[in-house]
Amino acid sequence: MDDQNNASSPEVPKLSAWLWSPWYAKLWWTAISIWWVGMAMSTRVDALAVFYRGALAGYLNILFFPMTALMVLGVGYVRERLDSFVGPGGGVPLSDEDAEAFLEQHNRDELERMMKAARARSNPMDPRSGPLWIGNPMNPTNPGHINPHTGKFNAT
Repeated sequence: MDDQNNASSPEVPKLSAWLWSPWYAKLWWTAISIWWVGMAMSTRVDALAVFYRGALAGYLNILFFPMTALMVLGVGYVRERLDSFVGPGGGVPLSDEDAEAFLEQHNRDELERMMKAARARSNPMDPRSGPLWIGNPMNPTNPGHINPHTGKFNAT
């Protein structure tokens, strides 16, 4: 029990290590700021306005959109963060007997799930059976339903 308390939790990766530390991230963020300063200047300088209205500028606008950089540079961070949730295993593969037992249990569970769904689809008293339930006179939402307690139709 003491071993569980002494176990160190994995280090949480820092987002800044992925969004700013690599050289390509610094280059990309610098290019983004230059791009948007140039776009702001294009409102005053006609030569820049011609370039920023072109088709190439439309593609570069997507490349230099800050959210694009966040998504692309954040992929490594998210990958490392998700990997930190799964603790390292013992590294020992399952024995043949364990693997066979696992597959047998998985097959039994899958068969039970499929049979449960098949029973629900073929039972006219189960709403999951679709048309069987809709057309069933015992369905309380069916206009032809006769309430067994009052003996009256449920017709509206």
